[in-house]
Amino acid sequence: MDAHVTNISSVLRFTSKHALKSKRPFKFPTISTTKNSHFKQFNLMIHSTKNYVTRGKNEAVFNEEAYEAERLRLDAEARNSMADKSSKEVQIEDDPKAWKWVIRNRVWDLMEAQNIAQFPRPVHHRIPNFVGAPLAATKLSELEVFKKAKCVKVNPDTPQKQVRLLTLNDGKKLLTPQPRLRTGFFSVLEPSMLSPSTIKEACTSVGVAKYGRPIGLDDKIKVDLIVIGSVAVDPKTGARLGKGEGFAELEYGMLRYMGSIDDSTLVVTSGEFL
Repeated sequence: MDAHVTNISSVLRFTSKHALKSKRPFKFPTISTTKNSHFKQFNLMIHSTKNYVTRGKNEAVFNEEAYEAERLRLDAEARNSMADKSSKEVQIEDDPKAWKWVIRNRVWDLMEAQNIAQFPRPVHHRIPNFVGAPLAATKLSELEVFKKAKCVKVNPDTPQKQVRLLTLNDGKKLLTPQPRLRTGFFSVLEPSMLSPSTIKEACTSVGVAKYGRPIGLDDKIKVDLIVIGSVAVDPKTGARLGKGEGFAELEYGMLRYMGSIDDSTLVVTSGEFL
């Protein structure tokens, strides 16, 4: 087994010998920028009030335990829902999504059987936290595109936690989506907002909620590199499967709508060769 970083969106050449170059771009859907776009109708609360406790008259303190308990409960519900959906779609022979579930389940089953996964487990219906995730993050940080980037968008899943840490440690701006986009769209974290004692916590879901600055679709931010998690990737073509909920594609479309990225923005993913 070996950890690798794979380019899934661009024909740019990597300088790292560990990186894999796709032969053709991987196309993500875009979101219409017309005045009637339904995104302008969204009115999401950035934080639920039940995740705060009041001390004194005007002091609201973030309730970490309540936030994490609610996140874990909702994540479990989402995984159960996706498990039901996948079991139904796999049984329909002419369902075009059935083959994707076959591949996902094969990867998840293999990772569990060979014990090449880390917490959280079981890995089914998650972006799996493979044992080589820290090494893959290091390899990613050696790429010239990462070194030059001023702002990196990284998914909130556990296997890319080290990528988020390396981004902040390198003095870069970190853009990360709210988990499953439940309480908002994206949050921005910058090293200047953090201290040495809080930077690691800021790379977790709770930390993003505590220290991140929420932004909306009207905010202007330039993203130089996108890092996403994957369940399965074809290293020859860059074709990629996530856990089946479509958030990577939706987040990409949102960034295109915001003008934060364009066709030249590199999208990479990290994973374990099986």
